[in-house]
Amino acid sequence: MHKPRLDQRRAPIYEALERFRQMRVVPFDVPGHKHGRGNPELTEFLGQRCLDVDVNSMKPLDNLCHPVSVIREAEELAADAFGAAQAFLMVGGTTSSVQSMVLAACKGGDEIILPRNVHRSVINALVLCGAVPVYVNPEVDQRLGISLGMTRESLQKAIDEHPNAVAVLVNNPTYYGICSDLCAIVKMAHKAGMLCLVDEAHGTHFYFGSGLPVSAMEAGADMASVSMHKSGGSLTQSSLLLIGPKVHTGYVRQIINLTQTTSGSYLLMSSLDISRRNLALRGGEVFHKVKDMADYAREEINAIGGYYAFGRELRNGNSVFDFDTTKLSVHTRDIGLAGIEVYDILRDEYDIQIEFGDIGNILAYLSIGDRPQELERLVSALAEVRRRNHRDGRDLLNQEYIDPIVVASPQAAFYAEKRSLPLRESVGHVCSEFVMCYPPGIPVLAPGERITEEILDYIEYAKAKGCSMTGPEDPEILRLNVLK
Repeated sequence: MHKPRLDQRRAPIYEALERFRQMRVVPFDVPGHKHGRGNPELTEFLGQRCLDVDVNSMKPLDNLCHPVSVIREAEELAADAFGAAQAFLMVGGTTSSVQSMVLAACKGGDEIILPRNVHRSVINALVLCGAVPVYVNPEVDQRLGISLGMTRESLQKAIDEHPNAVAVLVNNPTYYGICSDLCAIVKMAHKAGMLCLVDEAHGTHFYFGSGLPVSAMEAGADMASVSMHKSGGSLTQSSLLLIGPKVHTGYVRQIINLTQTTSGSYLLMSSLDISRRNLALRGGEVFHKVKDMADYAREEINAIGGYYAFGRELRNGNSVFDFDTTKLSVHTRDIGLAGIEVYDILRDEYDIQIEFGDIGNILAYLSIGDRPQELERLVSALAEVRRRNHRDGRDLLNQEYIDPIVVASPQAAFYAEKRSLPLRESVGHVCSEFVMCYPPGIPVLAPGERITEEILDYIEYAKAKGCSMTGPEDPEILRLNVLK
């Protein structure tokens, strides 16, 4: 595990904000709430301390677009903590981090090799820059109905067939905790002269603790997007973009500044600063406890019967090279319920909010804030859900991933002339928009892909089961936009 060199007890943005707060500066700048005085209801809701440090960029507090002092120090400490050559504080979520990563590696017409089960933000970036995806369709676990990692053989085939591709992108781990052979993928990409980019949104904890899968920076990746607000404890919408030693950091900063706000939130930045310090000082101990809690919960849930809380036994040395044991992923079809149905029952009847449910699985997201007593409550609730709701599940769909038929690039399809058709009349046409369940935000359809009966069956089934469907212009998803 990487050992930091800098003094990780420091939190320079937090320290600068505390100094600023004590100065009692008279504000004739933005934001207009003026330390909360102009919006008393908001101040009462969020608290005076919060509004006092919701401030604008100024010399003592640095500037996110061109940091030279406290923000720069915070980025250096983050890079040191994560073992990166450079780290960028991101206030547009990991979506912004992923898009900056892709935009820095690709330009119009470039090919990029990636699995199709990526987050929407990756394909959004292709719409923006005009790069062309070379999809590596993942293997699927037929019992669980979930897509697995990128195999070495499928990647080598894509490299051989597309030697001019500029980058390989891999999502590691997947939402369910599946990890690819990241070290091998990095070596294969570099041998072919390509960059290796990692969507590491769900792998913040890989950098802090033993017995966890290899992190992107440790594997030698060129760029990695790390969602600090997921397992790292920072505020929602705060993220990091990590850079390896061979990437031009000045250019990456320019790419980030194309889309990221010029009014960076000091609430988000200070939360990144404080959370990085917390992980650097206590992450190893904390995530060891998280792993132990998840292992205990898996054992207890599997003892209920009917459920399958899967883990490291899925490892096969390739498409499931490793497994993130902090992920409490549970297959529900054998009790006769779709994952989304269990998700809804837990929330509506037991006041338990889990991360997501899809058509066959649920995910309870464990991180630094969880306690054993809440896990006991979840396990007890799942036992009662099975006892009260168990039924024959032979009519349930299982397949979570459908191989796409790609006809046009995402950018060409997104900006093309289009028309709207009723859902069932769109079969055979080329889609010009996204359709996905959120979370996890992996498109069922993306711009440029042919609409099939199988895809429409999935969309209608997911809607009927209660999945939150997003993406199309039509909010009811009764119509789809297709190419003329």
